[in-house]
Amino acid sequence: MEIDLNEKIIDLVKKDEKIKDILSELGFSEITKPGMIQTVGRFMSINQGSSLRKIDIEVIKERFKSYGYQIKGDLNE
Repeated sequence: MEIDLNEKIIDLVKKDEKIKDILSELGFSEITKPGMIQTVGRFMSINQGSSLRKIDIEVIKERFKSYGYQIKGDLNE
């Protein structure tokens, strides 16, 4: 499984519904509220969200790796 941190959240969740739960675990709790993916998720990426919510991108990457995801769109590349 691969996840692009620059891809819009709505597109990621359409491909893999589990991503929404992982993001919620990481502190993006609003993502589970009705309508949030269809509104904010249409223009927000994980990289943008981590900056906005002040969640360390390294923590996000490690969590996704622990679920077996390969990371694309790393800002540090």
